[in-house]
Amino acid sequence: MVKKYVVSLSNEERFQLQAMISTGRSAARKLSHARILLLADTADGGRTDREIVAAVGMSVRTVERVRERFVEEGFEAALNPKSRPRIVSKLEKAEADLIELAKSDPPRGRKRWTLRLLADQAVQWQYLDGLSHESVRQVLKKTG
Repeated sequence: MVKKYVVSLSNEERFQLQAMISTGRSAARKLSHARILLLADTADGGRTDREIVAAVGMSVRTVERVRERFVEEGFEAALNPKSRPRIVSKLEKAEADLIELAKSDPPRGRKRWTLRLLADQAVQWQYLDGLSHESVRQVLKKTG
């Protein structure tokens, strides 16, 4: 099968990758990507993805992505992958509402808010679809 993304390293890039691997003073992911690029280089025969997977111990998809990133975005982009976006939970969005609820007066007939009451009230007021008392405890503990 003909590769869509062919890795052709310059002598300078090859030397830089070999130096990086020999010192071992980079992040593990960066070193793995450097090994992938060296093994995929056409000057060294350009191993197949399966051979690279066996040598490096990464998934086939990772090898494909590193090749693609090298061809489309360049040498540095292949070594330093984009950071993953942080996923904000629904609970984090509703934390302020939950804290305000905890500071408010408890419902009639109650002396104080319990964790279960807070969870039930937050769900009833549709801050969240469902909420456990343990999650409420963690939010309140975190905020002090």
